[in-house]
Amino acid sequence: MSSQVQDTIKRITAPDIRARKGGEPIVVLTAYDAPTAAIMDPHCDVLLVGDSLGMAVHGMTSTVGVTLEMMILHGQAVMRGAKRAMVVIDMPFGSYEAGMETAYANAVRVMKETGAQAIKLESGPTAPATIEYLVKRGIPVMGHVGLLPQSINIDGSFKAKGRDEAERARILQSAHDTANAGAFSVVIEGVAESLAREITEAIDKPTIGIGASAACDGQVLVTPDMLGLFDWTPRFVRKYADLRGEIDRAVAGYAADVRARRFPAEVETYFSKKPASP
Repeated sequence: MSSQVQDTIKRITAPDIRARKGGEPIVVLTAYDAPTAAIMDPHCDVLLVGDSLGMAVHGMTSTVGVTLEMMILHGQAVMRGAKRAMVVIDMPFGSYEAGMETAYANAVRVMKETGAQAIKLESGPTAPATIEYLVKRGIPVMGHVGLLPQSINIDGSFKAKGRDEAERARILQSAHDTANAGAFSVVIEGVAESLAREITEAIDKPTIGIGASAACDGQVLVTPDMLGLFDWTPRFVRKYADLRGEIDRAVAGYAADVRARRFPAEVETYFSKKPASP
């Protein structure tokens, strides 16, 4: 793509996503590297550099060990690949809970060093005040309610939320508080369908569902899950490809060719040039 063509592409922004409430569903996928981001860019409205990269890319057992430096490195890569989609970067565990000024300093660093358009944070009890603080200082924020992966050590497992009335009320209130604090959109993860529908109808900001409801204003999936890179995926994932099988077959074919000396063949080999005839 020439630089002249790149200059004519308008990047999707937080106000653009905010305006999609109740309109055309918002398409979101996670992204962690430049070439994959470039492939997804024409099809997605938002590319989320999720802290899920800890598990999906780095082999961690949860997102808790993900660092700010990791998020920035992957965010920079995604920004190099994506030209149209809005890029949102997760604030990792420990980067925003210590206080609003700490959250601001870390969010500023993420946005300055990556060029991304927004950050996302999980909406725990202290999050609304932090969201309001950030938004007032020019940082667009995507919220996240329901199942909160960064709280795995408190919850004990990744299980659906909002199935009893008390928990349902807490999540609904959290969604209201997150939207009212100024988040331009709210991810709803792993909740009962009726609760996701109720939140979507109750708040004036777009909702992005993951394991939630088709009634949400948009949907997000972890890209390696939907591409079939893992043997196991959560119930809410629909696999659109079997890349694990494709990669296995490709690597097995390569290994067989190397061992049989079928690769490289003549067509894949460089040879010395013949001297010119006198």
